[in-house]
Amino acid sequence: MLFLFTNFVKKAMENADKLVLLNESSHNFLIKTLNIKFTELGDDYLVATMPVNESVYQPDGVLHGGATFALAETVGSVAAYLFAKNNDQIVRGIEMSGNHLRSVSSGHVHARAESIHNGRTTQIWQIRVTDDDDRLISLIKLTTITLPKK
Repeated sequence: MLFLFTNFVKKAMENADKLVLLNESSHNFLIKTLNIKFTELGDDYLVATMPVNESVYQPDGVLHGGATFALAETVGSVAAYLFAKNNDQIVRGIEMSGNHLRSVSSGHVHARAESIHNGRTTQIWQIRVTDDDDRLISLIKLTTITLPKK
């Protein structure tokens, strides 16, 4: 999916068009399984949402932390690719840590990835996961690395 963005696409497309392309190219991936949708793209951030329902519950009926981390890594890794300085690379997550601060059992969660450090080789992203009422659910840090395409 990430390789669909050529240098032209990254520079010339409007943000709304990029969001459409991201959402259309995510079939047959974990993104589809979790029903993650990219909803907002700014100059230095990306937002995605995921519904909270039985498909992402832990046994006691609240959002599973693993699903939250999958959402966070998805939005952070895609943001790392979109905002990369070099267009001829692949992006991989190399470390994640986070705190789950509140549980949620319905509605949607919204993950906003913002760059803390956008280096040539490594990037650090802060991902704030909030509920529909903008309450903080989880605060996650993702480190990514950019590598040359083989």
